[in-house]
Amino acid sequence: MFYADLHNHTTASDGDYTPETLISIMARLGVSAVGVTDHDTVGGLETALEQGTRLGIEVVPGVEVSVRFKESFFTGTLHLLCYFSPDLLKNHEFIDTLKTTLGKGRGEALIRARVAEINRIFGPEGDEAVLSRPMTHDEIAAYAPSVSRRHFALALAEKHGITDRDQINHVIGNNSPAYLPSGIDIALVKSFTSAFPVVTVLAHPAAGSFPGKGHYREVLPPVETVERLFPRFLDVGLHGIEVSYPGHTLEHRTLLRGWAEKYNLVVTGGSDCHDEVQRPAGVAGISKEQFDIFKSLF
Repeated sequence: MFYADLHNHTTASDGDYTPETLISIMARLGVSAVGVTDHDTVGGLETALEQGTRLGIEVVPGVEVSVRFKESFFTGTLHLLCYFSPDLLKNHEFIDTLKTTLGKGRGEALIRARVAEINRIFGPEGDEAVLSRPMTHDEIAAYAPSVSRRHFALALAEKHGITDRDQINHVIGNNSPAYLPSGIDIALVKSFTSAFPVVTVLAHPAAGSFPGKGHYREVLPPVETVERLFPRFLDVGLHGIEVSYPGHTLEHRTLLRGWAEKYNLVVTGGSDCHDEVQRPAGVAGISKEQFDIFKSLF
């Protein structure tokens, strides 16, 4: 059994376990330190820390930040694990800055960014002028409190008279020149991580090359693509690489350890727990010695 499992999710984002249940499961498994790293939120951390205190488990607060890229060779999202001291949860400036930063990659800010990109490409003045007038944020947001791609399609049909399915897909599909993935720009990550004592770790760099079936592969690019983007993460002050991961083969782990040695980065690991069956707890992690090296960065 691993000493520390540093990558896990709760009901605060897309996990099945409440923070209390996750820590209880880890205690039963014999894990001594648990990273709670929900997607783009810190909503479950205080409860997890309280449960850790009750059960004698060290909880490492964190958040898995979605970082978006739009390059000629890749358009999509990569993930950066950001860890910090429990004391920072009491720092209002830190929490406010974190929430503001994360908010720019989802919700209203993301809708506005996607609308702007559609107008830039497909608006009346765009390279592929399809819309007779610019799309607006308000006409999209009017459909529902939580906007999805379906609402963009409805707006194109009902507000802009575009009913051809292929044309709609060309405007809003993943292969559209206007497609903007969720997450924040990496420049925003740097402005945040340079302002506060945050330990940054690149999450599951080789998961997109996982040869097996299941959820560990997710919708991620192959490791060769991640390697091309790796210097961007080094530029934000990267501290570590997640090497021990259920979706990394032995070959991938060897490759990633090489990256860590070359750039003097710590090695971390975690289960990426979301549920009991598909992505369970306690199946990947690091030793006490590796954890102590990780903790020395705080």
